[in-house]
Amino acid sequence: MLTRIVRPSPALEAFLAPMPLELSQPQRQHLLEMTDALLVCESDKTLAALQRQFLDSTDPSNWADFLRESPWSADSVRDALRRHAALAHDEVTALSSELWEVPVYERRLAAVVLLQSKVELLTNSDLTRIEGFVRDAQMPTLVDPLAVDVVGPLVEGLEGQQRARADAVLDRWAGDADVWLRRASLMAPLRALKAGSGDWDGFVRRAKIAADVLTATTTAGSRPDQEGVEAVLDAVAERRPELRLSFRH
Repeated sequence: MLTRIVRPSPALEAFLAPMPLELSQPQRQHLLEMTDALLVCESDKTLAALQRQFLDSTDPSNWADFLRESPWSADSVRDALRRHAALAHDEVTALSSELWEVPVYERRLAAVVLLQSKVELLTNSDLTRIEGFVRDAQMPTLVDPLAVDVVGPLVEGLEGQQRARADAVLDRWAGDADVWLRRASLMAPLRALKAGSGDWDGFVRRAKIAADVLTATTTAGSRPDQEGVEAVLDAVAERRPELRLSFRH
């Protein structure tokens, strides 16, 4: 079923509004609608296809005129991107949720990229939001970057009680009935372990928890969680060959 946009995303509108482009109000509206349609459209990104994403939209020739006549400047776009480097925590999380809300791959990937670029702002309380994303994603091309590039660095940057709480969350994920949540908990420390640091004991503990779930719910076919274990083991094998899962025979 084709996605239909009733009105452009308010979060996207807030994101684009500060861009220092000398555009009229109708031109800014064209920019907003076109950007939202690009994130949603799953077919070829023609102007006609983009406009079909809306319940109500203008003639495609209006967008064509907009692209031809608007005063685009690479420097002004770069300036806008630099200003958005100052996005605060609440703005980042709100925009990521707004992007994720529409079940279209490109929009959800944009949410992942946003979190990757702002991971230093995230805290252990954001794991609840990310858990929801992982449960929705159900595919490695979204789950893995969330785990490796967002959850992993987030947890590694925590200390004390916050780190203990985050570790408890990952332990819970490892025993969850959702195989993709188990995969995320297992792949989260991949970058740190590969770099020579990381919590190997925590990884072993979660691998054992996930293995117990596997034993209790054995089914035929692919096991994304166990693929996650193998991905971590392969990543550390060359530089840290001494690391082994002791409970495996």
